[in-house]
Amino acid sequence: DQLKKWGKQKGWCPYYLTRQAINHANILVYNYQYMLDPKVAKMVSKELESESIIVFDEAHNIDSVCIEALSVTLNEQGLEKAIRSLGRLNSEVNRIKKSDNERLQQEYQNLVNGLINQGLIDQAANNIGLASNVLAPDVLNATIPSNIRRAEHFVAFMRKVVNHLKARLSAIAGPNGGVQSETPLSFLHRMTHGTSIEVKPLRFSYSRLSSLLRTLQVSNLDEFNALTDVADFVTLLSTYSEGVAKFAIIMEPNGSSIPGALDPVIQLACLDSSLAIAPLFKRFGSVIITSGTLSPIDLYPKLLQFQPCVSESLNMSTFRPCIRPLIITRGSDQLGVSTKFEDRGKTSVIRNYGAMLMELCRTIPDGVVSFFTSYSYMEYVISEWESMGVLRELLKSKLVFIETKDVVETTLALDNYRRACDCGRGAVFFSVARGKVSEGINFDRHYGRAVIMFGVPFQYTLSHVLRARLEYLQTHYQIREQDFLNFDALRQASQCVGRVIRSKIDYGLMIFADSRYNRHDKRSKLPKWILQFLHEEYLNLSTDMAVQHVRQFLRIMGQSIDQVALQSVLLTLEEVERMNPPPMLQSSGEVDAILAEDGDQ
Repeated sequence: DQLKKWGKQKGWCPYYLTRQAINHANILVYNYQYMLDPKVAKMVSKELESESIIVFDEAHNIDSVCIEALSVTLNEQGLEKAIRSLGRLNSEVNRIKKSDNERLQQEYQNLVNGLINQGLIDQAANNIGLASNVLAPDVLNATIPSNIRRAEHFVAFMRKVVNHLKARLSAIAGPNGGVQSETPLSFLHRMTHGTSIEVKPLRFSYSRLSSLLRTLQVSNLDEFNALTDVADFVTLLSTYSEGVAKFAIIMEPNGSSIPGALDPVIQLACLDSSLAIAPLFKRFGSVIITSGTLSPIDLYPKLLQFQPCVSESLNMSTFRPCIRPLIITRGSDQLGVSTKFEDRGKTSVIRNYGAMLMELCRTIPDGVVSFFTSYSYMEYVISEWESMGVLRELLKSKLVFIETKDVVETTLALDNYRRACDCGRGAVFFSVARGKVSEGINFDRHYGRAVIMFGVPFQYTLSHVLRARLEYLQTHYQIREQDFLNFDALRQASQCVGRVIRSKIDYGLMIFADSRYNRHDKRSKLPKWILQFLHEEYLNLSTDMAVQHVRQFLRIMGQSIDQVALQSVLLTLEEVERMNPPPMLQSSGEVDAILAEDGDQ
């Protein structure tokens, strides 16, 4: 805000001012996409020196971020917007040709120079002895396909591409359609034969569109997002079509999250997370990947295809047992609780989950956060609890707030939840694993005295994109399907329960409410800083046994803080200064890739 205000006073754009300041800064803090997404990284991070130290903090989902950076989804509505955008571009190009044709000529020359500088095309032919004032520069630069040399040609070219994609969408939505999966090479072959266009121009589509939008001085780029997605789609498709298929084309007649809604989609799904991060390992000397939930830590080098020079999982340094993880496998009636498919809808499971929540909320003061495995399951359980009278009883001890898919509603619910905790009324917040609350919201101090994880948050295993990725991991990296699914579910569960502890003097309960957490293959994948507190007596509990442990823990945590013991786990300023290490020696051509799972908050 200060930079924005200062930029207004000086008449400078704060965005471009920040872009320029990057070259003079010692420390840069920004989103993963500024490093991993090629579309953004080449604009923002391209001038960073190779000696820079790159730190990916909270990197437990870094493989998913890498995949999303190189994946594109197109639907019918987006393609219609792309057609309208092409119409606007065509009208604007025709207008400029009549009034300022020199601008289009300069735009094309800038594009050629930019591609030469990036090494995507060869040096212009007139620089190697073929100069002639008869032949136009377009002819001499024969490396650039003729289809997109001129702005009007490029617009017509993209129109062909969009129309072909619309035809493919119509086919899968028709009576003879259905879910289809193709390799990029197969999809590209059908596109080139169906439209009579060549593969080479497709590789330049994204760069060409970006250049044209800059030349036309488009002020609202958001209106061209759909067309940009199409250009991104075909550029990735044509670039990675050769060799081992590291992408998959998934076409589904119903890609909508709304049941019964017909919304056909074409997804270009990246299957190899190492594609996006590999350029960073080659370019920078030191890359550090750290998070509190990198478990099991040995799977990340396989997923990202690198060899770490240091790999370390650390305990939490604490002066008291401030975390109490509990695994509840059954209700007070001794019937098991689990969200696995065959059990999740049973009345006994829903009733025991409700009774468990009521008992815990009567015992635990202030705020309690509950995570469910999905929005649909949360809605189903809440509906059943309403008919059973669970919510009515729950409201006697705490107010109830719910996370929704609407960001504004969720923000308002969080604000009111905090107010309820502040005034002493107490509250319980229902949220979803993999949702916004599970990743970016801290429930420190009295805002989160306990986190309850209802079930194991596995991904939707019938997803065609997930099935394609699992097959790729099994075939190329020998990562078994169940190993990856367990790894992914447990890191999400760890991220959810980790919301409860945010400082040395904080404390909280981590309650895993599913019988599957009691199995060694599940709980062994929890982070080391949780396992250090997960003793044998906290396993395989019933609801009433868990409540006894909760009361005991709260009595211990209610005692005054031992300041001497607290100071023993903190560093003084003098100790930090003495720890200032000498610079690391870096051998030429090698990268120091460091994995660290840190339990300290």
